[in-house]
Amino acid sequence: MGNSALKAHLETAQKTGVFQLTGKGLTEFPEDLQKLTSNLRTIDLSNNKIELLPPLIGKFSFLKSLVLNNNKLTVLPEELCKLKKLETLHLNGNHLRQLPSAFGQLSALKTLNLSGNQLRTVPTQLSGLRHLDVVDLSKNQIQNVPDTVGELQAIELNLNQNQISQISVQISHCPRLKVLRLEENCLELSMLPQSILSDSQISLLAVEGNLFEIKKLRELEGYDKYMERFTATKKKFA
Repeated sequence: MGNSALKAHLETAQKTGVFQLTGKGLTEFPEDLQKLTSNLRTIDLSNNKIELLPPLIGKFSFLKSLVLNNNKLTVLPEELCKLKKLETLHLNGNHLRQLPSAFGQLSALKTLNLSGNQLRTVPTQLSGLRHLDVVDLSKNQIQNVPDTVGELQAIELNLNQNQISQISVQISHCPRLKVLRLEENCLELSMLPQSILSDSQISLLAVEGNLFEIKKLRELEGYDKYMERFTATKKKFA
């Protein structure tokens, strides 16, 4: 892409606060964006070939939304964690194996999408994020859900299409978790904590495509309590 085209995009972004350049074969984060660190609220560089996010990403202190779906990112810089106003982070379809250690400092984060990466566990850093609403970790390589999940503040957690065979009972202690998606994993019925049914806030549990028949779920203790929450929620949205 020529310099003149980039310049035009930068001029528009300066006025609108939105820089969007998708599907242009970019191999690196455009350094010229540095000129707009105080202007930009949204950056969308999806469907490119970006391998590295430079440390200068930490300078965009007013950024609310960062979208980098379908790139070639293998790692995220610690500087990303300086974005105190960031509310939405979309990183679907990259090659991420882990999150920066200071990720829990993204204190305004509400929506996190990490579908289609190479995560092997639910990152412990997520437990520190107080405003998190939706977390999508589907299509990763997660095998177990650790105890730290109990501190997760999210309302919806999507773990579909992983390799999960074990879930910590702590998941039923998530204070705001209403929607738990576990479709197409490797769960035996005996490995599903019954407290999810009997003693949690969860009102939508999606477990199709595991190693048990769905009708067996209805035989578990606590299923009636779960159905009460499920029905009450349905009525609310009807």
